[in-house]
Amino acid sequence: MDPAVRPLIAIPARFSATTSALRYTAEVNARALVEAVWRAGGEPATIHPADPGDCDVTARLARFDGVLLPGGGDMAPYRYGATVTHDSVYDVDDLQDACDLEVARRTLDLGLPLLAICRGLQVVNVALGGTLEQDMGGPELEHRHLVHPVAVQRGTRLEQAVGAEKTEASCYHHQRVDRTGAGLAVTARAADGTVEGLELPGAAGWFTGVQWHPEDTAHQDPAQQGLFDALVRAAQNRRDGQVRDAL
Repeated sequence: MDPAVRPLIAIPARFSATTSALRYTAEVNARALVEAVWRAGGEPATIHPADPGDCDVTARLARFDGVLLPGGGDMAPYRYGATVTHDSVYDVDDLQDACDLEVARRTLDLGLPLLAICRGLQVVNVALGGTLEQDMGGPELEHRHLVHPVAVQRGTRLEQAVGAEKTEASCYHHQRVDRTGAGLAVTARAADGTVEGLELPGAAGWFTGVQWHPEDTAHQDPAQQGLFDALVRAAQNRRDGQVRDAL
């Protein structure tokens, strides 16, 4: 990989109401997430969550070599067919939802390499017709501020990325996958049965999603950094293939 020409990885921004260094609300991404992409050899690029009704999302993504859908607040329950909203649902933003869902669909359609993290995994699941459990059952059952073992299915892209059939996952979520979306396969679970990984067998491009936050420990855990390495490697391979096809 030429270090001067890094694969360009699109990361949709998250809206933030409070940022100490700015005078306004902000669009942000976690520093640990961006640094993990950079360590992997990628060029992380935050993109504005524009209304997909006002822009061509496919055209916006076409310039990128890969996409990372990061964590964030909850999706509006109506997005997956729920008619009642649980009291624990927080930080819902309709524009964020609309943008993320369309980015997920168009990324998969384009065959762009895609790593989906926490909310990102849930977005992909909903984009493909799946549903979510709005709350896992209260503080004693949720996966917030928790590091726990996750069992990884053999032969999956997830196993190839982390290099093991068991990994220690740093989690922060109170929701989880209920019904999986069309074509998705579960690639990892926690001991309580929570879906911790999803893939799309037969997809045109590289894709894996994890319910945990690998960026939390990627700086010290090669298994977690391996997810970002795999994304950037797939992005580089795709770009190299396009260059060869153009010759």
